[in-house]
Amino acid sequence: MVGAPGSGKTMLAGRFVDILPPLNDTEAMEAAAVRSLCREAIDPAKMHKRALRAPHHNASAAALAGGGAGGELRPGEITRAHHGVLFLDEMAEFGRQALEVLREPMETGAINLARAAAQVTYPADFQLIAALNPCPDGSDVDEYGRCPCADSRLRRYYAKLSPPLLDRIDLYVRVPRLRWSGESGEMPAACDTTEAIRTRVAAAWQRQLDRQGASNARLADKPMQTHCKLSKNDKRLLFAAMARLDLSMRAMMRILRVARTIADLAGERDIQKAHLLEASGYRAMHNLFKLSS
Repeated sequence: MVGAPGSGKTMLAGRFVDILPPLNDTEAMEAAAVRSLCREAIDPAKMHKRALRAPHHNASAAALAGGGAGGELRPGEITRAHHGVLFLDEMAEFGRQALEVLREPMETGAINLARAAAQVTYPADFQLIAALNPCPDGSDVDEYGRCPCADSRLRRYYAKLSPPLLDRIDLYVRVPRLRWSGESGEMPAACDTTEAIRTRVAAAWQRQLDRQGASNARLADKPMQTHCKLSKNDKRLLFAAMARLDLSMRAMMRILRVARTIADLAGERDIQKAHLLEASGYRAMHNLFKLSS
């Protein structure tokens, strides 16, 4: 999420876990095992609630990945967010080494820790949400997603966000500030309630499990050929979007997964053109970050 201070990025991230389905028994036991390794208290009443971890931007690579003194390799923030959400506020303020730790678990759902005297693999199947200002000054972007800073300042600001890391992010969303009505003095109209959104998400999630036995995010490449079929015209549309946005094959596969999820949220059996266009559109802001490459 990219938006000026006060646009609601942190609030949206905090509400995100509230729309996710509760953990099933297996997931709850895995999350409880992680908390046990971290020597945290386990509340049975909250065992099925997904975790939200929000480390400060001065967190080190070891704090995110895990580790410890004396050869003891404890889970880091990445593993503590297993089956939950890892929220990085002010993402561009994190150290580049810390951010690069995210790449492996975002792809595999696990993280490997190795020290001289020990080696361990921890689960790390989390959803990453990141937020940052559009520029170092915190200025808002215009209707085209541009900010008033010079390219040289933006390049330095985005330098910590490597192209391989950015390629693993599915959605780029601009979060504009809410506009108040000057005449009425009223707040903007409210959107759907959390409960209504949670119901739609739960239905889409169950639809994925019934169809393929896994979420779309963890859908392997071969099953995608069955569950993410496109018409010839839609394939041409996707390839044109890849060329226009200069996207990788990994990005194309992620666009297909997002389009499949949009179709599931809409209750549609097949991916339609509108779903593909929306999924591709979430990648349009990717070009803004290519100043870092």
